[in-house]
Amino acid sequence: MKPISSKVLIILAFFAIYIIWGSTYLLNKVAVTELPAFFLASCRFFFASILIFGIAKISGKKLSITKKQFLNSTFVAFLFMVSGNGLFVWALKYLDSGFTALLASTQPLFVLLLMRLIDNKKMQPKSIIGVALGIFGMYLLVSQQELVTDEDTLIGILLVFVCVIGWSYASVFVSKADLPKNHLVSTGYQMGIAFFMLSVVSLCLGEEWTSPLAWSANVQWSMFLLIIFGSLVAFTAFNYLLKEVSTEKVATASYVNPVVALLLGWWVLGEELTTQSIVAACILLVGVYFITSRKRK
Repeated sequence: MKPISSKVLIILAFFAIYIIWGSTYLLNKVAVTELPAFFLASCRFFFASILIFGIAKISGKKLSITKKQFLNSTFVAFLFMVSGNGLFVWALKYLDSGFTALLASTQPLFVLLLMRLIDNKKMQPKSIIGVALGIFGMYLLVSQQELVTDEDTLIGILLVFVCVIGWSYASVFVSKADLPKNHLVSTGYQMGIAFFMLSVVSLCLGEEWTSPLAWSANVQWSMFLLIIFGSLVAFTAFNYLLKEVSTEKVATASYVNPVVALLLGWWVLGEELTTQSIVAACILLVGVYFITSRKRK
């Protein structure tokens, strides 16, 4: 059987982080209405890590890891999954899924700024135009009063920005860090470590742990999809892309995800989708084009 070309794998990986991750806002919103945030995230990564390690073992991948790789994996797991996912799910208690996704669209800006500060890497004109369009599109989206649901919105917004900054730094760190070479193994360790950290946070907060059998059907399906597609497929694709293409290009998922999240929130949860939101979504996609079409030095 002819192996899949790297170009095709990159396209499929971008589809995963664009579309699949865009749907996780909806899935997390459904699940967090019934389950505590950190317990929800710990369950997701526990089952996902078992599946990923199982697939890696069956396919003959070496599961060994060096001390440095373990420490790097722990650091990345904290930023990506404890801060980046646990806090993010918590924020969904206060914000609509579409609005939360919109706030996350600031990530490419933070990635470019961090690369400028850490690596002294200059932003190319197309990147600057793309980020500017993305910020303008986000402004059009979040400036709508109907997206602000209650007095707890500010708490949710602050939580999201903490997540975005941590996620952005981790994205820059992963592109150069010493991690297991195989993407399945690397993802498996990150999720397994995240499970332990999220569990500790959940227990410290006194969250109630319940059996999956006691969950409603909607929550069970949401968790299943989060584990298989949101974690196993999309996060593995994300780690793959961070090693294959520029960090700025991977970060453009934060522009597309809100568009997907808005449409799904409107279709499934009845969240309001206005003309201004549609216009803003189009501007965001143009911003994606400018960043992904920049010449790589």
